[in-house]
Amino acid sequence: MSKPIAITCGDPGGIGPELTVEAWKVLKNELNFVLFSSYDYMKTSFSKIPMIRVSNSVEATNVMKDGIPIIDIPFSEQPEPGKINPKLALDIIRSINLATDSCMRGDSAALCTNPINKFSLTSGANFIHTGHTDYLKFLTKSQYGVMMLSTPSLRVVPVTVHVSLKEAINTLTETLIIDTVNVSHKALVELFNIKNPKIFLSGLNPHSGENGLFGQEEINTIKPALKVLKKNGLDIHGPFPADTMFHKKTRDTYDLAICMYHDQALIPIKTISFDEAVNVTLGLPIIRTSPDHGTAAEIAGKGQANPTSFINAIRMAKSFSENKTFYANR
Repeated sequence: MSKPIAITCGDPGGIGPELTVEAWKVLKNELNFVLFSSYDYMKTSFSKIPMIRVSNSVEATNVMKDGIPIIDIPFSEQPEPGKINPKLALDIIRSINLATDSCMRGDSAALCTNPINKFSLTSGANFIHTGHTDYLKFLTKSQYGVMMLSTPSLRVVPVTVHVSLKEAINTLTETLIIDTVNVSHKALVELFNIKNPKIFLSGLNPHSGENGLFGQEEINTIKPALKVLKKNGLDIHGPFPADTMFHKKTRDTYDLAICMYHDQALIPIKTISFDEAVNVTLGLPIIRTSPDHGTAAEIAGKGQANPTSFINAIRMAKSFSENKTFYANR
């Protein structure tokens, strides 16, 4: 029987707990997962759903069809749906730590994380990382941590992620672009089984700088990076104006769009496929996915949360975990 996907609790005041329950209903006969969360909280909150306390990932594979397997992480306070409580920050971080460790040891096949509230973690635990991607890079001692959002019809990667726009511009370098593209290209080959992926690269400025009229970054930073990548044999093109890269006819011509900052990449994909996209962290020694949305505390506990992205994330983690090429290169 296959190893389970390790699921973190995310912020229990958000929609993570109900997403996990809905995912179990859909996936219980399809694959195995194990939840790192409070057994008592889950059992109390979802009394009609069977919960099974397990001590390790191996036990989880034997009980998935009978109930949600939970490796117990007692919460220091009782969560309330719709309320983000910084006093739970250490419990949330512990869930991430233990689930990641289970993947690093090989006890779990892959990691799928429920949404967290970054401000809450910073307030409650002096969390210095910008989010899951940055923290998992730290936990796994990885050189790279690249964020990709993926749907069947579109994949995007931002070169800079959770920083202000001013900081994104200041930190954009030729080396950062080259490293991001190389990590992304490797993932397309190893995880998505695309033998010769075609990548489009956006510019930073309006109209991709208009030959320097609206900025010099395309000339001084992006085009030199592109030249190096082309010289190394990648099928990469650009820099293109970001406002025309996501027209349907254009989307059909490439396998991945790489943009210079967070909103350039994420606005298009969330507009097109908000309930379907999956967040994948590239460059780690483990597989990690997550839904493409946040904690959505405003609808937590109201039965309004759409589990599609989370279910897709678990399925994608499972699919990637069966890819022998990924592990052969680790």
